[in-house]
Amino acid sequence: MPEMGQFATFLPLILALVFLYFFMIRPQKKREREVHEMRSGLRVGDEILTVGGIKGKIIKAGVDYITVETTGKTRIEFTRSAVYKLLTEEDKRAEVVEETTKEEADE
Repeated sequence: MPEMGQFATFLPLILALVFLYFFMIRPQKKREREVHEMRSGLRVGDEILTVGGIKGKIIKAGVDYITVETTGKTRIEFTRSAVYKLLTEEDKRAEVVEETTKEEADE
């Protein structure tokens, strides 16, 4: 019977560790895996957004570095880890709607 009392004292700690794993560690690992897959899958022609907020199109992709062309034909070389997001068609449509709304507000 004394063994049950020892188990009961450690039960809150065990539950806290289980909670920590399922609600903090596991989702973070999943997100890291998704980001790694996205960065390793970058190809020429993809439109991206960098961590610094620069938007452009990949024109050259190496193992560790990518070259991005922004508007105005400016070319910048980045490490793959500088890529924040791969822009989808939905992201591009949202930007057009946002720009249109700003132009209408200025008039």
